[in-house]
Amino acid sequence: MQLENMQSGRLIKRYKRFLADIELDDGRQLTVHCPNTGSMKNCADPGSEVWIQDSGNPQRKYLFGWELVQVEGRFWACINTGRANALIREAIETGVISELQGYDLIRQEVKYGDENSRIDLLLEASQRPLCYVEIKNVTLLEQHGCGTFPDAVTSRGAKHLRELMLMVAQGHRAVLMFCVPHTGIQQVSPADHIDPAYGQLLREAVAAGVEVYAYGATITPQEVTISHPLPVQL
Repeated sequence: MQLENMQSGRLIKRYKRFLADIELDDGRQLTVHCPNTGSMKNCADPGSEVWIQDSGNPQRKYLFGWELVQVEGRFWACINTGRANALIREAIETGVISELQGYDLIRQEVKYGDENSRIDLLLEASQRPLCYVEIKNVTLLEQHGCGTFPDAVTSRGAKHLRELMLMVAQGHRAVLMFCVPHTGIQQVSPADHIDPAYGQLLREAVAAGVEVYAYGATITPQEVTISHPLPVQL
């Protein structure tokens, strides 16, 4: 995925969830949109190098959106969670995600389940069960290269696991895909120290037949691309 119209700067602070103050390299200060509803733990340290994107839309209240941050001064992370679905879809279509090949049609945001949910991607092919793919973005780097999810308690994430288990029970294929646009993360685990109920439910989902995969990314200020599988430790 190409990133265009990017500018670099330093993070002053993130606040009110959806806003961040940035100091550009020329000393100007801007308030930009922060497209991330999570806690952004370890990805929002003041002084971090960041890259922001000019939307090119003068009608927007905040012309720029925050896209990338340098974590610990050496790793790159894409904090725009709105890109995760497109990144995974692109990786399926280009053959990078080997586990999800052989489908003729990919649909997005299809209603499913018993709890008023929409699946991120629905893969379809004749003579094969439907494949429901729920995508979660992972940017919380813990010790020793381990990325964990979630970065805050998530009742929504638990609901999605229950829906995936229901799809398996109905004879379909169900996949939880961790999208990991963070170059410092080498494996993914449930964040039991943050949301132990989610970790327990994830293990129950796997035991029920839900498949879990994680894929990492190659990141530059011009491009984010899903490029390689990562181990999932449950």
